[in-house]
Amino acid sequence: MGRVTAAAIALSAVVFTAASFPARAADGPFEGGLLRLSEILGSLHFLRNLCGESGDTWRSEMEKLLATENPDAARRARFIASFNRGYRSFEGTYTSCTASATEAIGRYMKEGEELTREIATRYGS
Repeated sequence: MGRVTAAAIALSAVVFTAASFPARAADGPFEGGLLRLSEILGSLHFLRNLCGESGDTWRSEMEKLLATENPDAARRARFIASFNRGYRSFEGTYTSCTASATEAIGRYMKEGEELTREIATRYGS
């Protein structure tokens, strides 16, 4: 899990950077990416805790994204719904950490890193 832990730190740093750009419109070209990132954070929150990580690292990252974006109530609800959808999508599937769950963690870590880099590169200040 050492590689995943290093990736977690990298994703954590990139999540904050990706959300640190000035444009914050719900119809912005990056909105879909931020919603997907919210879903990934929810999935990671469930899977990483299932596989032995303790704490609220991924929920905290979601809170940072919300604080940085400072969305209106409707947009905030969409971000939270995406996070919860990600969490629930695995909650009904996995009851213990399996090789498949570990593989899913790796895929989501990679996708989250790529997505946050793309958002930061394309739309960051």
